[in-house]
Order: sequence, then structure tokens, then C-alpha cells
Amino acid sequence: MIPLELQEGTLKLQGEIGRSTLPVIEKEVSRLQKKAPEPIQRLDLSEVEQLDSAGAVFLHRLSAQLQLPLENVPAEISGVLEIFSRAAEEGPLATGERNLLVRAGEHAFASLTFLFRILVLTSDIFAASFRGIYETKRRRRGSVTQQAVQLGLNAFGIIALLSFIIGLILAMQGAAQLRQFGASIFVADLIAVSMVREMGPMMTAIIIAGRSGSAIASEIATMKISEELDALKMMALDPVHYVIAPKFMAITFTMPMLVMISIVTGMAGGLVLGVTYLDLPASAYILESFYFLTVQDLMVGLSKSVFFAWVIVIIASYYGLQASGGSEGVGRSTTSSVVVSIFAVIVLDALFSLLFLI
Repeated sequence: MIPLELQEGTLKLQGEIGRSTLPVIEKEVSRLQKKAPEPIQRLDLSEVEQLDSAGAVFLHRLSAQLQLPLENVPAEISGVLEIFSRAAEEGPLATGERNLLVRAGEHAFASLTFLFRILVLTSDIFAASFRGIYETKRRRRGSVTQQAVQLGLNAFGIIALLSFIIGLILAMQGAAQLRQFGASIFVADLIAVSMVREMGPMMTAIIIAGRSGSAIASEIATMKISEELDALKMMALDPVHYVIAPKFMAITFTMPMLVMISIVTGMAGGLVLGVTYLDLPASAYILESFYFLTVQDLMVGLSKSVFFAWVIVIIASYYGLQASGGSEGVGRSTTSSVVVSIFAVIVLDALFSLLFLI
């Protein structure tokens, strides 16, 4: 027997309303709404005998959809309806009924909350890192050196290889055009400026965001979910000072070194192509590169690298601290950290380029 009937505009539900009967009930309600000779005007629950959580949520959403109150509710199921009323209000139906202004306001509030939390975390990290310079007892012995090896030295190979390939590709594309005008020697200028001011810092930051940023986010997220951060607080240890500050300090002085490696290997890639493809003397290529570069170009590239490093650590730490939901939450935090870090690095690079052009 179908546990509902429609008589004179009153939809009367009967028997058990729960997970096992909901597919039939939902299908029948949908059919009655489309084909019934008269609209539903009342919702009568007087003959409902059993109700579980799924049934309670369904009844609340049906009431909201039809804009009708639930009438003649038996005492034995009223408690279940009351307990799960909040879950129903937060369900997909309520979300769909919100207008555009409400959704825009929620997104704006979420963005402001994100910005506020990032600024608070940034101030905490800077303060903890500054204190960590002279308060060495509040962090593990050798933690900064250990992080410098993990974040910097272990990334040496991949950064050098990719930078060499990038320099080779840039030289190849530039040579195809410049050699038509007998200006092959200017390939050295092109590679030098592009690697020092733009490609070196940005490519290094993107690699570090994908490699080291993901490691930072996953480590902190795992510590958050396994309650290791709470354990540190119970021992009167600040997680920011104990866990994040050593990473921040380590990447601050290792990132410029990695950028220098990227610049040198990128220029070496251009040198290889200039000597083998353009028949340029190695000495002429090197002299032309250093003649065209200025100290300002080098300072621009290195200053970018420091800001990129700070952005990567702050964003990775933020998403790690916001992790929840077990191992799945660790994956979500790590993915979000990498995506947002790379986006922030590219946007920040564009802002720096505009700033130094003015």
C-alpha cells in the first residue's frame, strides 16, 4: 500500500515514513503534484506511525516547498521532527530558494573572512619568526636547517633541470626571429633579462608551490586532524612558532638561492643553444649577457623571490590549519593550497611588473 493519499486537497501520509519508503513516497508526491485534479492544500500526519531522520528531513522540505504547515502531528513523532528541523532548513531546497543578493552577500562575507584570517595568520607568522631569531629555545634545535634542506636543497635538481630547459626554449624561440636580421647576439640579452626579472623567480615559485607548498599544507593538515597541534597547545607551545615559523625562516633565505640557481641554469641553456645553433662564441655570449644586465634587474628578481616564498608558506599554512574531515580533508587542503599559491604567485608577479614599469 502506498503510504499517502490525496482527498479533497488534503495530502494524508500514513504508516512508516523513512529511508525504505521514501523513494515510493517522493515518486507519488511528484505524480500527484502534476496530475491531481486539485492542488495540495493541507499536509496531514495524523496516521503516520514511524518516522526516521530521512523521513523528518523529507517532511520539512515538502512543507517548505508547498508552503504548508504540517498538521495533526502525533506526539510520538513530534520529537523527531523537531530534532531534524535544522538539517532540513540547511538542505539543498533552502539553498535554492535564496535569491541572488543573499548568495552574493554570503560570498562577499566568506571572502572578507578569508582575508581577515590570512592577515591574522600573516601577522602571527611574522611575529613568531622575528621572535624566533633570538628565542631559539621555543623551537626544535636545528629545525630551521632541517627545513632549509627539505624546502631548498632537495628542490635543487628539479629547479635546475626545468630552468635549463626553459632557457633553451626561450633562446630557440628568440633565435628563430633574431637571426633573420643578423641580430643573433641579442639572444643573450633576451635570455638574461627574462630569466633574471621574470622567468627565474616565477618558475622557481611555481615549482616550490607545487613541491614544497603541498608538503607544508599536508603536514600541517595531518597534524591538525590528528590533534597534534592541540597537543602542542596543551604543552604551552604555540603551533605557529613551533611548526610554521621554522619553515618561514628557512624558505626566506633559501628561495633567493634557488632563484639564483634558476637564473644561472636558464642562462646556461641559452648559452648552449647560442653556441651550437647560432655559432656564437661562448665568451661573446657571456660578455653580452653581463653587459646588458644591471644590479637593479638582479634586485628585482631576488626581491620578488622573497615575497613569493612568504606567500607560498602563508597560504599553505592557512589551508593546513583549516583542514577537517580526516584523510579526505588533508587532500582537499593540499590541493587548495597549491592552486591558490600558484594563482597568488602569478597575480603578485603581474603587480610587481606593473610597479617596476611605472
